[in-house]
Amino acid sequence: MFIISLNYIKAISEIEPLIDAHNDFLNKYYAEKKFLISGRKNPRTGGIIIAQNATIEEVKEIIKEDPFHQRQLAEYEITEFLPTKFNAELQNVLEAL
Repeated sequence: MFIISLNYIKAISEIEPLIDAHNDFLNKYYAEKKFLISGRKNPRTGGIIIAQNATIEEVKEIIKEDPFHQRQLAEYEITEFLPTKFNAELQNVLEAL
């Protein structure tokens, strides 16, 4: 699994017009079971995506499709992690990995 941390490097006024396109990007990878969860940071300085069922190379390629990346509006940090403890309700998710 991967934590993808987006940090906006441009003003929110430049981010806002691309929110729908960014959501389309997210939806594509939710449908492909590559993304597990995502959301905004608070305060609104970027976002977080939890990715699964991918290699680091695939994650890097996926990020290139994000409109925020294409327009150079955000920087991305990718952290790979191996879940070892989790809420029992997540068992089905982890078994699918």
